[in-house]
Amino acid sequence: RRRPPQNHFAFVARSSKILHHSFHSLRIRCHPHRVYSRFSISINNMKSISIISAAFMLASSVSASNDPRECEVCMKVMKDIHETLSKPDSKEKPKIEKAMGEYCARDTLSAKERKICYYIDPIKRDIAQPFSLGMSHERLCKRINKSNPEICSVKFPVKTENLEKKDLTKLRVKQLKSILLDRGVECKGCMEKDEFIQKVLDTEHLAGADEF
Repeated sequence: RRRPPQNHFAFVARSSKILHHSFHSLRIRCHPHRVYSRFSISINNMKSISIISAAFMLASSVSASNDPRECEVCMKVMKDIHETLSKPDSKEKPKIEKAMGEYCARDTLSAKERKICYYIDPIKRDIAQPFSLGMSHERLCKRINKSNPEICSVKFPVKTENLEKKDLTKLRVKQLKSILLDRGVECKGCMEKDEFIQKVLDTEHLAGADEF
């Protein structure tokens, strides 16, 4: 019999070595412990992101609820309506709806109170239900604010004529912008809070009923 050439044995040896190395690498990559570890790391990262997101949302919510003027006009309107009703009538939904209509028809209401009336008019029936159950004015306003977020953003006017710069610094940029908007003034190019404050001071002569 003819013996295979010497280089044939060398080729087989090299091939076996390559296959062994490839199988070893594949076994390492597919090792169940390592796969599980990577999966666990991914799950932990997702949990961390979820916790951070939840914390941010909670902080935003707490910050918003700390505004002492939130829902102030709505609460006053509900309080005034409640005072027009007798105790028995305050538990009857048709009479509550009638009282809301009569209150909103007054000529003596301020602009902000009329604005609240504009918002609540289409939903009087929805308001009468919790109203009749004796829900507090604050809870009632926050409840209807969920379907109309503008309700609790309505606040009474704040006069700025007697305010100094140190007082204006306590206001938010959004409030300063609102004051300028009421005066029909735009602060073009304003980026910093100090620039908005200065614009409010410079346009004090245009102040009528500054409000935000």
